[in-house]
Amino acid sequence: MFNKIRKRGHRKASKSEGAELPIPTTNAAPNPDVAVIHASRTAVAPSQPLSLDCLTQDSGVVEVLPLLKEVPLLERHALFIRKLQNCCTSFDFSDTLKNAREKEIKRQTLSELVELVQSGSSKMNEIMQEGLVKMISINIFRCLPPTVHENTGTESGDPDEDEVFLDPSWPHLQIVYELLLRYVVSPDMDTKIAKRYLDHSFVLKFLNLFDSEDPREREYLKTILHRIYGKFMVHRPFIRKAINDVFYRFVFETERHSGICELLEILGSIINGFALPMKEEHKLFLIRALIPLHKAKCVATYHQQLSYCITQFVEKDYRLADIVIRGLLKYWPVTNCGKEVLFLGELEDVLEGTQSEEFQQCMVPLFRQVARSINSSHFQVAERALFWWNNEHIVSLIAENRRTILPIIFEALEKNIRCHWNQAINGLTVNVRRMFQAMDAELFEECQRQYEEREARAGEVEEQRVLTWKRLEEAAANGC
Repeated sequence: MFNKIRKRGHRKASKSEGAELPIPTTNAAPNPDVAVIHASRTAVAPSQPLSLDCLTQDSGVVEVLPLLKEVPLLERHALFIRKLQNCCTSFDFSDTLKNAREKEIKRQTLSELVELVQSGSSKMNEIMQEGLVKMISINIFRCLPPTVHENTGTESGDPDEDEVFLDPSWPHLQIVYELLLRYVVSPDMDTKIAKRYLDHSFVLKFLNLFDSEDPREREYLKTILHRIYGKFMVHRPFIRKAINDVFYRFVFETERHSGICELLEILGSIINGFALPMKEEHKLFLIRALIPLHKAKCVATYHQQLSYCITQFVEKDYRLADIVIRGLLKYWPVTNCGKEVLFLGELEDVLEGTQSEEFQQCMVPLFRQVARSINSSHFQVAERALFWWNNEHIVSLIAENRRTILPIIFEALEKNIRCHWNQAINGLTVNVRRMFQAMDAELFEECQRQYEEREARAGEVEEQRVLTWKRLEEAAANGC
């Protein structure tokens, strides 16, 4: 028995003696900022206990470590923490040749962690999850470079003509984002544990990254935030409020933000899942955040996503149509014809889901604006307004309320037929005029008679004005 115990003691001693401390590499060129350290593949347990306190940015040490699957299970926890520390080291990616070997070690380590989380072969305990989130935070939460417009002081131009900014550090950032995505969607992740580290502070910093000019990063941010919203119900009100604040700051302060389009895409999916009856906070979000987004000069860059969100609200609750239509009229563009075309298209989509009662509440101010659009000298604006009469639902609403609508737009139709410069607009106007005549010939004749009377009175007023000026000129010439 004593001999057996002594033999076991020898085995334990030999194991501890076989553990090697990391030694500096002699093959790589020395670097004052980053050191590459080779670790033994036979024993990776550190001489001192590892804790998450070692996970700090710019540690200055990058170790060549064995793969996690190559070491015993008891040693994987310590090795995992050391790999996280490797990934916390930051590099200058503007110079591709600088620290090339260290960058490759970090890239390989990150790729291994992605495979580990994706495969689910090794379930992470709470300490490992905390360390993982801390490492990810160190990598992605950074000061974004100033935008091109901030450097030049110019207004943002056409997004299709602007050069797209591509972050030189993206080869590593992409793997970090992929790691975070795999962690969030992992079926093995316990949300009760994860929410302690993917907390409100993390979400707020994460939302700030949406201002990145790199579209690849914004695409990952959009996907991950949507997954977080879906998986962490406790964070949902906070995420909506934080997005709300981003919109407020954009509309009322800066009018510059790179990620409005992606945030609206997330919201489109969120709004689609709203339960009925709709909560008051959701209606306030529509009134105070979404509708004012039409005010910005660069609305064309995100209008498709914004229009989808707006129409989702109307489809969910048709009683919101009046609020939406009046909101759009409030922010109607005066000199921007491109925006006006977008607004007319969005209004058509909103009217698709509008019922007769809501339509009657807003039809007078609505068709006063439509009359002005019909008379626009910009043929695309006039054309888009006249295309409304190709929509069966809108035509049915107009026919039902023709006695109110026709007197409002009759004069605009007559002016187009008489003096609009574009022949296509003339043809479309004649078609609309013919539709009204077919709807109610008696009403049409009455409107025509009133129009001719107004024109006659206007002619008399003009003649009187000319005579008055002539008398004033004669009096001035006679020295009176």
